[in-house]
This record gives sequence, C-alpha cells and structure tokens, in this order.
Amino acid sequence: MSQMFALLLVMVILYLGDLVSVRTKAWIPSVFVCAVLFLFGYWTFFPQDIVSRAGITPVVAVMLMYLLITNMGTLLSVPELIRQWKTIIISLAGIAGIMVTVFVVCMLMFDRNTAIVTIPPLVGGIVSAIIMSKGAASAGLVDLSVFAILIYVMQGFAGYPLTAIMLQREGKRVLQKYRSGEWQETVAGTPLPDKTSGAADNAMPRLFGRMPAHYNTSYFKFMRLAFVGWLAYLVSGWLAPVVAVSPFVLCLLFGVIAASLGFLERQPLQKANGFGFAVMGLMLFIFDTLNRATPEMLLRLLLPMLVLIAAAVVGMFIVSWIVGKMLGVSMEMAFAIALTSMYGFPADYIITNEAITALTKDEKEREVLTQHMLAPMLVGGFISVTMVSVVLAGIMVGYIIPAV
Repeated sequence: MSQMFALLLVMVILYLGDLVSVRTKAWIPSVFVCAVLFLFGYWTFFPQDIVSRAGITPVVAVMLMYLLITNMGTLLSVPELIRQWKTIIISLAGIAGIMVTVFVVCMLMFDRNTAIVTIPPLVGGIVSAIIMSKGAASAGLVDLSVFAILIYVMQGFAGYPLTAIMLQREGKRVLQKYRSGEWQETVAGTPLPDKTSGAADNAMPRLFGRMPAHYNTSYFKFMRLAFVGWLAYLVSGWLAPVVAVSPFVLCLLFGVIAASLGFLERQPLQKANGFGFAVMGLMLFIFDTLNRATPEMLLRLLLPMLVLIAAAVVGMFIVSWIVGKMLGVSMEMAFAIALTSMYGFPADYIITNEAITALTKDEKEREVLTQHMLAPMLVGGFISVTMVSVVLAGIMVGYIIPAV
C-alpha cells in the first residue's frame, strides 16, 4: 500500500467519524465510529502498520505530544480559575470519586495494574490515554495497552447523554427562576473572556515586546514551543536519579510558567496553524494501538470496561453531589461539571451550546444560560482533562508492574 493511499484511507475514517458525530449531535462519539472502522480495517484488508505508512510514526507522535501538552499549559489563566473556584473544587472532587470507586472495584474484581491503567484515561482524554497505553505496552501488558484506548473511546457513551440530560434539567431550573424574577447567579457569576482580535493573535508575547509583530511567524512559535518541550525533557532526565517525573507532566508545568513569564502566548499552536495537524497525528496514533486488538481480546475486555465506566460514573456522581450541596451548587450542575472529565474540550462546549439552543430562542435567556453554564463546563473540562489527567498519567505510569 502506498503512503498516499494509506493517508487517504485514514483521513476518510477520521472524516466519517466527524460526519456521524455532527449528524447525531455528538450522541455517537466520533472516536467510537473511527475505532470501529479501524478495527474493521485491521481485521480485513488494512496493513498492521497503516498509520506509520501514512507518515505518523511513533517518533512523530511523541513530538506532537510534547508540542500539544506544552500548548495546553498556556491555556491556564490564574485569575479566570480563581473566579471559578467552586467549579475547580467540584471537578477535583469528581476525579477523587472516580479514583476511589475504580480502585476499589479493581481490587475486588480485577487487579492493581488494571486500576492504574484505567484511572488516567477515565479522568482525561487523548494524551493520558496514550501515556498509559504506551506504559502498559512497555511493561508487556498488551491487553491493558488496548484497554486504555478502549476506555478513552467508550467513556463518551456514558458522558455525553448524561451531561445533556443534566444541562437540560439545570437550564429549565434557571429559566423558571429567571422568568419569575427570582434568578441569582450561583456558579459562574462572571462573563466569559472576550475573544481576542486577529491583530492580537499575532502580537508578540511580553518578553519579546520590543520585536515587531511581523517577526512572530509560525516558525518562531514552533521554535519557542520546542524549546519549552526540550527544557521539560532535560529536567525530567536530571530528576530521574531522585524522582521519576514524566517529561509530559513537566511540559504542562513549563507551559504554564512560560505563558506567565511572557515567553509563550496563549494557544501558540493554534496561532501557528499547527493544532489541527497535531491532533490528527495523535488521533491516528491512538487508533494505531488497536492493530493489536483481536475479537477474542475485545470480548475479554468488554466486561471490565463496562464495569469500570459504570463505577466511575457512580463515584463522580456521589462525590460531586455532596460537594456541590456543600458549595450551594445544584446537583445537576455539579454532576455535569464532573462529567466533563469523560470528554473535555470541544465536546463540553458543543454539548452546552446544544442544550442552550434546545431550551430557548430568546437572546437574553440564552445569554443568562451561557453565562451560568458555559464557563463552568469549560473550566471543569480544562481542570480534569487538560491538567489533572496528564499529571496523574505521568505519575501513575511509573507504578505499572511489568508482566513476568
């Protein structure tokens, strides 16, 4: 199979996943459609190395992970997070609920390695799934390497509909109070940040303020991202004799520091027009892992997958409801915030907007609902998927016990 035909085939699969997701308003996740099509391909006529043939080799995928995680760090704005302190506490509480219930269930029904490999993908997204899948593969645990990807692929089936139901109920409650003149903001309370203009998008970060903006080319953005990623790699190596810290965790931390110091702007990868390609590469790398999945393996993993996803949902519901009640946040909103750990951005944005659109056409009411629900949902997804899951994966991957 030629490189370009391999690339064409995998691009067709990614597009079909998006198409089904859009047509079903995200009720059928694109990653599920893509996973099914890749499995069908691997079990029929795909070469096992179709992703590498298309040009996304493991070394390319690792490079993209360095860039993407560093880029994630630049999203952190401390003032915005301070305004959303209730959301952060609820999100962290939901993660704690997932960790406790999944660990207990694994100790009773499965084993310790299953718990370690399962938890980060359940509270995160593509990056944590890749980290745990690679860690399990390196430890000789082929089933668990595939299992990490399956958890990432399937958890949306629980997260999407439950979130939509919770936001619909919360929106109806808010509208009823608003229409009767009783509404008082309890979760967000602050408008979303204004979008920056096109001119500001290309402005130099603070440390390079004396340089003309036209020198801030895409290559300059990539160069600074690569420099921060390289520093994370170096520091991880220096710390190795003392404590094992994943370079990806340090990429996230160094991205936050670099943005705070003015070395990186916010979302430099998007502004360098590289974000879409980077996500595409990582998605293909995720599905490349499925080339080791056989029908027999999937049957073996089906029960643990369903049990652990259900345990995670129950755990986050109980803890988020208790913490939300203590903070004066409704059960529906607290549970919706916790559920963002199962998908993150952009699904949290899409589901919230679809719920608002379904509830009202009045612009003022839409504004009230947007201000109340969108900011907490975005911050909740950012805390769990972007930050905590990467840190958890970087720490927990070191505790996988290799196969004998």
